[in-house]
Amino acid sequence: MFLAADVGNTTSVYGVFQGDSLVAHWRVTTDRSKTADELGLTLSLLLQTRGITPADIDGMAVASVVPPVLPNIVQMADTYLGITPLVVGPGVKTGIPLRFENPREIGADRICNAVAAVRKCGGPAIVVDFGTSTNFDAISEAGEYLGGAIAPGIAVSMEALFGKASRLPQIDLMRPKSAIGKSTVDSIRSGTFYGVFGQVKEIVTRMRAEIKGTPTVIATGSFSELFATEMDIIECVDEFLTLDGLRLIYEHNAQ
Repeated sequence: MFLAADVGNTTSVYGVFQGDSLVAHWRVTTDRSKTADELGLTLSLLLQTRGITPADIDGMAVASVVPPVLPNIVQMADTYLGITPLVVGPGVKTGIPLRFENPREIGADRICNAVAAVRKCGGPAIVVDFGTSTNFDAISEAGEYLGGAIAPGIAVSMEALFGKASRLPQIDLMRPKSAIGKSTVDSIRSGTFYGVFGQVKEIVTRMRAEIKGTPTVIATGSFSELFATEMDIIECVDEFLTLDGLRLIYEHNAQ
């Protein structure tokens, strides 16, 4: 079995693959203060809930955008799984050309998304990743990573609003009943939801105009399902695209 770990600023997603099938997955809070032992105990318990033991894991890859967490993840894998994980970053073969001024600046999660998008849909493509930031990544007709755009994520925007406007209540994001809110809560939901809606539509439309061919638009991340059901501009939804990319990069380097 193969373990993929996508370490984000807000949450970390772990997934276990049997061959090319994702058989188990978990989303946990990213805690920069956790030691390798704490991470190992958490992972062991997560695996146990699905009847998987650490001994069943024979390969692992990590994509991390949180540098302080990475050494503990690597140490945890060595201590609790007995393996050295592949860390996606400079020097690791991705299997796709990176047409970027400085490839070292590209987030590991964005590279994984691009690799998985090329394998699943081919090029051209645009990946919209709804995470701590909302990432837009463009892939050419030839399957090359071209670059993209980074915007404040949904949760970050809402936290900033609540933090600066003390009289506004904190709410959970869901589809608003209408664009015109009849209460403060509904007004916040409308502004947030349709604000992101408009942002995604505008950026994707402009990227499409700059990419040769007709790109497939793929949504991923924790909020992907919420927005994909409302946006005809999104053609494919894969919440765990990053995990698939990790598996593909691992297999490419193993060869």
